[in-house]
Amino acid sequence: MSGFIEGEDRNQATLFPERLDDYVAEDSPVRVIDVFIDDLDISGLGFKAEANDTGRPAYHATTMLKIYVYGYLNRVQSSRRLEREAQRNVELMWLVGRLAPDFKTIADFRKDNGEAIRLVCREFVMLCKKLNLLTNAFVAIDGSKFKAVNNRDRNFTRAKMKRRLAEVEASIDRYLDQLASADRAEPAEDNTQRLEDKVAALKEEMARLKKLEVRMLEAPDKQLSQTDPDARSMYSRGSGMVGYNVQSAVDSQHHLIIAHEVTNLGSDRAQLAKMGKQAKAVLGRDKLKVVADRGYYNGDEIRACEQAGIEAYLPKPKTSGNRARGQFDRSEFHYKADDDEYECPAGERLIYRFTQMDKGKEIRRYWSSACTACPIKDKCTTGEYRRIGRWVHEAVLERAQARLDKQPGAMRLRRATVEHPFGTIKSWMGSTHFSMKTLPRVSTEMSLHVLAYNLKRVINLIGTRQLIAAIEA
Repeated sequence: MSGFIEGEDRNQATLFPERLDDYVAEDSPVRVIDVFIDDLDISGLGFKAEANDTGRPAYHATTMLKIYVYGYLNRVQSSRRLEREAQRNVELMWLVGRLAPDFKTIADFRKDNGEAIRLVCREFVMLCKKLNLLTNAFVAIDGSKFKAVNNRDRNFTRAKMKRRLAEVEASIDRYLDQLASADRAEPAEDNTQRLEDKVAALKEEMARLKKLEVRMLEAPDKQLSQTDPDARSMYSRGSGMVGYNVQSAVDSQHHLIIAHEVTNLGSDRAQLAKMGKQAKAVLGRDKLKVVADRGYYNGDEIRACEQAGIEAYLPKPKTSGNRARGQFDRSEFHYKADDDEYECPAGERLIYRFTQMDKGKEIRRYWSSACTACPIKDKCTTGEYRRIGRWVHEAVLERAQARLDKQPGAMRLRRATVEHPFGTIKSWMGSTHFSMKTLPRVSTEMSLHVLAYNLKRVINLIGTRQLIAAIEA
């Protein structure tokens, strides 16, 4: 092949064999993994660090952890694929000293050390803090739905069960009608037997669904997933999916994931304060600013954030239909704190009437006696009076709205900050997302993805050699 670049002769002998280290570049990310994990206090994190007294020696926890971190950093999450990589991948051979655990050993390590692996993810975040990469006290919070190992057909809610039972019952009636017609026309025996077999199969399916319905109704949330019992049906981008809701708090400066949590609740309403407090604890700050989308808007959560020293920036959902009907919405009525009254668009005052409990909240009610003679009443209400309800802690929500009005670019910053990590991690996962079952194991899998994302992000920010030097310092 004259004129082309030629490789070495694979049968060429050498006097001194080349070292395995010669095949790994000095700035390879695998060297960061090696230094970072060797620097961890393995026993303090909860891994087993003592050898067995009897039996075959086990692989050390650092060896297994290096395999997983390397695998997730390079989009290899399957234990069987990691087994093959340990036998043929030069970087992984270098990392674990040519050890090659079988896939069962690799899988069991991830299954049995979930809490410790999650703490390793936190340790790397603390390293980022030590490197002054988390100096900005402004955090974006968001949630995203990830698919679980559970087909939609193997998940049942009340609505799904009702629909499935109705479909089976309709099919049975249809086949019974066909049987009746066949009896009148005296059809072939084979056709009659085929219809009878279908009816029998459908009756068995009906009985199976009835048993599943009993199990479903025994669940606290009246939902049943057969493959992954913790997975739940959730609304995502206009359709339903069976999965988990992953929450994350992301640093707005370097897009590093500060805190994360996996839940099986489809709504974000009760997650704002929890994630804000986790991010605040990691950063070790007295004050913190967080921004989230309108899906997190909850008065109790915003108040809990304020009490914890967290300033929340999030828009209020527009749920009123008054504006669409050509009437004044709530924003047209201005509260006068000095008088404890509301001023309506007609200039009248809505005075305080009484206090009542509504959905667990203490609500103060206001209305004006001038409504009956108001010339623009048709633009305000179809009832006798236009009544306004005010939560006793409404001032908390008004302060949150005032903060957002002063920083109109906060929502654009949120979108540019927190959606980037989710998109990156989902592209690494592939179309199936999670590969493990049950909430604790899925949380472990997510921690490995977050660790890999943060590790790659820091390497891109400061470089491999600088990161190694910082870890060793």
